[in-house]
Amino acid sequence: MHVIRDPAQFPFLGNAVVTSGTFDGVHVGHQRILARLREVARASGGPSVVITYWPHPRLVLGPPPSHPELLELQLLNTLDERIAKLADLGVDYLLIVPFTRDFAQWTSEEYIQSLLLKTVGAKQLVIGYDHRFGKNREGGFDYLSQNADRYGLTVEEIPREDVDAVGVSSTRIRQALRQGDVATANRYLGYHYPLTGVVEHGQKLGRTIGYPTANLRVDEPLKLVPAQGIYAVWAITAAGTRHRAMLSIGVRPTIGKDLAQTIEVNLLDFSGDLYEQLLTLEFVTWLRGEEKYDGLDALTAQLALDEQATRQALA
Repeated sequence: MHVIRDPAQFPFLGNAVVTSGTFDGVHVGHQRILARLREVARASGGPSVVITYWPHPRLVLGPPPSHPELLELQLLNTLDERIAKLADLGVDYLLIVPFTRDFAQWTSEEYIQSLLLKTVGAKQLVIGYDHRFGKNREGGFDYLSQNADRYGLTVEEIPREDVDAVGVSSTRIRQALRQGDVATANRYLGYHYPLTGVVEHGQKLGRTIGYPTANLRVDEPLKLVPAQGIYAVWAITAAGTRHRAMLSIGVRPTIGKDLAQTIEVNLLDFSGDLYEQLLTLEFVTWLRGEEKYDGLDALTAQLALDEQATRQALA
């Protein structure tokens, strides 16, 4: 997949089949649109093109940064994760448009003429039933259909029943993850929810009780971290090796009071140094909530049970 982050650098294609949107999560609803995009592209002999935006439009157009509504904005994908999923789905070109206040003021006419026609060279559009574009979201399928001949475009709308067949939305996935319901989130996503961070030094308490952990630092502030609790996950190292692992997201109440939340993962059957390396977690199963135990012996006994449950979940 060709990734272009500046519209001025995009190669004019002339016969492109295009869709556009934020695509946060690239969930199964998005995947239906993208599957149809590829079908139309194959039939026409043109390349498939996805136009997406960064940063998230709500960060640019939403309330001031201190507003609670904006503070609650969390994303299912980092930009790198979104790029990787779109590449996996066989998209030919990805254009990442920098979303600015100036860009948000483009009318639907400017959007079509400048971006779709002059920059990309679109001939066919495949869009979801709720797709909107242009200043104040003024453009949509009706506008495109009414002006298709003038633009020289063929427009296909994916109906609501196809996109929403399983009731999926990015909002519902976020709600599930905030409740620790990774099974529902994964079903809507069509893949295991990922979380990537850098392994940093912690208190190294885990190694003293036989369960050494890698402490994960997530540098993308908008990335959604699922609810506190214990999970069975797959851990993928920077070298690409996959390991069964049990994960704790929480404040370690057995260790002390008012501690900051940590993300600690124990890779089963693994030995090695992961410090300062990227580690990706794929959430599979929520095992239990975080609990306070009467000392390290009781905590160690529970970790042994968690290890057994993790092995069963990932068998």
